[in-house]
Amino acid sequence: MRGIEEVIDQTEFEKLLRSKKKLRLKLGVDPSSPDIHLGHAVILRTLAKLQKLGHKVIFLVGDTTALIGDPSGKNKTRPVLTQGQVDTNAKTYLDQVGKILDTSKAEIRRNSEWLNPLKLVDILKLAGQFTVAQLIERDDFSKRLKEGSDLGLHELLYPLMVAYDSVALEADVEFGGTDQRFNLLAGRALQKKLGQTPQQVVISKLLVGTDGVQKMSKSLGNYIGIADAPADMFGKVMSIPDHLMAAYYDLCTDIEPDIIEELVKTIAEGANPRDAKASLAREIVSMYHSADAAEKAEAAFNAQFRDGELPEDIAEANTELGLRQVDELLVELKLADSRSEARRLLDQGGVRISGQRIENDSVTVASGDVIQVGKRRFIQVK
Repeated sequence: MRGIEEVIDQTEFEKLLRSKKKLRLKLGVDPSSPDIHLGHAVILRTLAKLQKLGHKVIFLVGDTTALIGDPSGKNKTRPVLTQGQVDTNAKTYLDQVGKILDTSKAEIRRNSEWLNPLKLVDILKLAGQFTVAQLIERDDFSKRLKEGSDLGLHELLYPLMVAYDSVALEADVEFGGTDQRFNLLAGRALQKKLGQTPQQVVISKLLVGTDGVQKMSKSLGNYIGIADAPADMFGKVMSIPDHLMAAYYDLCTDIEPDIIEELVKTIAEGANPRDAKASLAREIVSMYHSADAAEKAEAAFNAQFRDGELPEDIAEANTELGLRQVDELLVELKLADSRSEARRLLDQGGVRISGQRIENDSVTVASGDVIQVGKRRFIQVK
């Protein structure tokens, strides 16, 4: 139950686990971006434990539902992906999931197998199993309607499509985050209506992203990918707010709960949280890479941020030298998305050239200068 927020029918779920039945455990993920992150790993690590007990894990790649876009938790319609983008992302998902699951023993499926052959009459029959009132009960749907925001008809059909996934796979148990609760229960309801035994639903806790506010999300960019390079992974873990450390230890590692509790206690009593965070970063990098990679990542991090050394692999870019407007330069080098963002970074003292903080709107740029924004972004100009 570690990392689990809720089981819809826990008594029945426990009966299933104690029975001799080899359970079909479903996890569906839409390949809406190339990366699987630590938030996904919370569920995947639970599934890996159940897989070792002999149950069948079904890792479902939502290659068709990704074309619709999961509306869960969204206040506006998602941008539509191309089939090419989805296929590319799906390939990386399958490469990455093997870091956690034994893919040779898992059932890897794509929902295009059964969703794409459906004819309009089939979709209408499925749609008849739900009412509009049921669909717009969803918090995100009802909120958007009240605010007058657009709500596409295809978004209303999304829960129906993922519910049909459970029917097609004859899932015994489906796993998902708290933001997926409506979709998970829709699968349970559709199975019952179509004569199958309703799946049990296991809902995991959501991991807050590196911003310390919102759930870890690919679309929000506040995530730590399990395929991130060791140095990037270490640095991102070190960037999380101190108050999230206990949750990360609990959801992202196998450290015993009593040790985590003692850690939280010592920090509350005045211990340096940086040491505990570095230990957390080493643990996570070791899990997805190696202990040696974690040691090297920590050394590189300390050299750069504690000892003031520059990273070894700074990207290079050609640019016009001489007197330059700082905001224009940062946008050109893709160190800022807009001139207004660049000016904000400048005002906050977040821009340095070859180690010197820049305070003026213009600066003289020479070949070999290292432009730095914040703590982690560097480019050497030529």
